[in-house]
Amino acid sequence: MDNNTQNNIAIVGRIGLITKGIVYCLLGAIAFMATFNINGQSVNNASKKGVLDFLDKQTGGQILLAVLALGLVCYSIWRFIEFVRTLKDSGKEDKKDKVKSVRYLFSGISYGLLAVSVIKRVLNSASSSGNKKQDVVRTIMQEPAGQWLIGVVALGFVAVGIYQIYYGYSEKFKKHVDETVTGKSQDVVLVAGKVGYMARGVVWLLLAWLLGKAAMSANASQAGGTSEALSSISDAPYGVYLLAAIGLGLVCYGVFSFVRAKYEDLA
Repeated sequence: MDNNTQNNIAIVGRIGLITKGIVYCLLGAIAFMATFNINGQSVNNASKKGVLDFLDKQTGGQILLAVLALGLVCYSIWRFIEFVRTLKDSGKEDKKDKVKSVRYLFSGISYGLLAVSVIKRVLNSASSSGNKKQDVVRTIMQEPAGQWLIGVVALGFVAVGIYQIYYGYSEKFKKHVDETVTGKSQDVVLVAGKVGYMARGVVWLLLAWLLGKAAMSANASQAGGTSEALSSISDAPYGVYLLAAIGLGLVCYGVFSFVRAKYEDLA
């Protein structure tokens, strides 16, 4: 691969990571503000749709959404490139790289779908309605063994959540920036990465819990996205503090994405 191609891939990756960081910072900020009802925010707004609603209400909202869509497309493309590259470089016995390539593929598809939804919103100048996650779960449950399939997906979410928490706690994320960030800046980066990944892991576990409830009760309305996951803890003992902590953690994850965009070798 020539230098120009590598540089272009790095640029696409950096734009994508910056965009991802913005999404998570806004998501975490909305969740934190919802905890104390700041600026009229509620837990129902603590979702990627809530982030889009927030941007849409700002001056030049449609332009902001268009820029966001471009950044999400860049992130999706970069993950697909990483998927192909990792798959090509992995040996037949290298299970670790194959798992990593699947993760890249899933990430590329997820953010690609988010980019499409933002583009549709810009073109239609209207917000989406309904709960698409519940619609998908409902459709799957209508199929033979659909309830079991949702249960398996829930277990997959549990695995992802546990791994995210382990990834943060063990500081394995340091490989992204460890050699380029030093001194006090490194301490800040380590805190942002550790707290961010662990908060993201908790959200995955909450999503798994909701999906598991939906599977066990055969009731698709039990499933939900980030806002429903965060709502599920807001009424728990010390739920307000947990929600605030998760919100700050998601902001930390966004900040760590900015750090990766600046320092990580993405070529």
